[in-house]
Amino acid sequence: MKEDYQNILSKIDSDIDKISIDKTTKLIIVSKSQPTSSIRELIKSGYHIYGENYLDEAIKKIEEIDNNNLEWHFIGRIQSNKIKKIAKYFNWVQTISSEKHARLLNEECQKLEKKLNICVQINIDNEESKAGIMINETDEFLNNISRYEYLSLRGIMAIPSKLNALKENVNSYNILKLKYDKLSNKYKNIDTLSLGMSNDYKLALSKGSNMIRIGSLIFGERK
Repeated sequence: MKEDYQNILSKIDSDIDKISIDKTTKLIIVSKSQPTSSIRELIKSGYHIYGENYLDEAIKKIEEIDNNNLEWHFIGRIQSNKIKKIAKYFNWVQTISSEKHARLLNEECQKLEKKLNICVQINIDNEESKAGIMINETDEFLNNISRYEYLSLRGIMAIPSKLNALKENVNSYNILKLKYDKLSNKYKNIDTLSLGMSNDYKLALSKGSNMIRIGSLIFGERK
């Protein structure tokens, strides 16, 4: 592994220890567009949680690495015709924003006799370019999908606008933390606020995130 990878990861780990309110915070390494060789080196250094956006690319990596000790998170857009493979290959799906997709995932997981961890994606800043439900739809949406036996409802995920992150506008982060607190009191399995990426993870940690998703800060911007 490149030495700068390790330096950056050590810095991120240190930030988690110093800033995070929740001491169970997880780092997801977003490994999209990265070769399996890079992931193998990271595994050797003790990193076992990876996020992938593109299904076909992810399946090749998962099959090639073939390590049951890893935790794979699907963090891309869900398409109905991809549901069967998503259910088969991933431990977590963080981008649930359709009741239909939740139902289909539950059906596939029932066939596999597998429990799938899920997060509901919230479009916190109402951006047309991003998927997710509106914050005011959250309660009804979670109530509707919480009945699915083979889906473990673990929390909410969001990507605040880059402008808000850049300006450290904390309103969206505060709203998400408040919603998460209310949901975690209502649902026994909810323990995850997936919030914060390369550009805003420190702010997110300071506002209560306990799962951050980082790729470009570690690997550099995609070319």
